[in-house]
Amino acid sequence: MNPELISQLVIALPVLLFSIVVHEVAHGVAALRLGDDTAYLQGRLTLNPLPHIDPVFSLVVPAMCILSGAPVFGGARPVPVDVRRLRHPKRDMALIAAAGPLSNILLVALASLVWHGLAGMDMLGRETVEILRYFVMINVVLAAFNMLPLPPLDGSRIFVLFLSGEAEWRYRSLERWGIFLVFGVIIFFGGALGSYLSWFYNLVTGVFF
Repeated sequence: MNPELISQLVIALPVLLFSIVVHEVAHGVAALRLGDDTAYLQGRLTLNPLPHIDPVFSLVVPAMCILSGAPVFGGARPVPVDVRRLRHPKRDMALIAAAGPLSNILLVALASLVWHGLAGMDMLGRETVEILRYFVMINVVLAAFNMLPLPPLDGSRIFVLFLSGEAEWRYRSLERWGIFLVFGVIIFFGGALGSYLSWFYNLVTGVFF
């Protein structure tokens, strides 16, 4: 294997695992604050990656992204949420969903502080720059992709706030086909998706860097 690809795997996979774990823990913490302790009781409010890893989406998919030159992306096992324990289910599910992408944006803000702090002390080495570059890119992609209004992505939980009646029911029924919808967008609308991710990346990095 190309040594450069090995180097990318060594950097990108740990960064991705950390980022998706923070994303899921953020969902769980938000749920706990809103009345549902399911994730807490199942031991999912931990930064230990083992309870969160999905073999395919946490390891295989991101490795394939790196090897193919695509933006690094992946996911973890979703934290469980019991809607019956929420005081305002529809609103609270939207808040829980929003906590995930927000956590990724906060990680970008943290990376910005580290970047500017090290740059101010003239301590930005090549390896540090590479790690921070992956850290920012991965978290921006995670936030942007998860905000798409495609069931079961986080954006769909927010979008449903604007629906009611039959429209809401029909939209929610799409979730059974969620994985096919997501991969369909990636395969058939890759160009538009790439443009959206680039726009979101430029927006976020323009704010923090």
